[in-house]
Amino acid sequence: MPRIRVGIKTTFGEIEISGETADEVLEALEEIDEHFLREVDDRISSLLMNRARDSLRGIVEMRGEGPIIVTKKRLTHYEAIGLILYSMKDHQASSGEIKRCLAASGRKVTVPARLHEMRRRGYIFKPAERAPIYKLSTKGVKWIEEEVLPQLRKR
Repeated sequence: MPRIRVGIKTTFGEIEISGETADEVLEALEEIDEHFLREVDDRISSLLMNRARDSLRGIVEMRGEGPIIVTKKRLTHYEAIGLILYSMKDHQASSGEIKRCLAASGRKVTVPARLHEMRRRGYIFKPAERAPIYKLSTKGVKWIEEEVLPQLRKR
């Protein structure tokens, strides 16, 4: 008899449940609750944050007030905002948080205008349209990891 498989898409990836019978699959599904999904999401986020911190060493430091850009190399306003967002949990922050982190980094950036332009370029999006929260899109994360960080490391 073939195995029964069920895939569940989550914010952090896909969970696959399988069993020999439908009852086995249903029993396994009962074990997955909100607490389990939240715990897995927290652990994966923690792993990704550690990886991000390692890749940002010498460029961005985490301090009590949030990420601070420490590199002395020239950055565009877009790159500075992108690095701040990349450094934040879940790659998201409010416009006020971004502004505070950039000010603490000694960078003068007109944040609302740059955020609007970055949205048009597809680097960021608003998870909730009415909230002032911005999040790096997949394209934005790829841009930071493949273009911005390598340039900063080699300069």
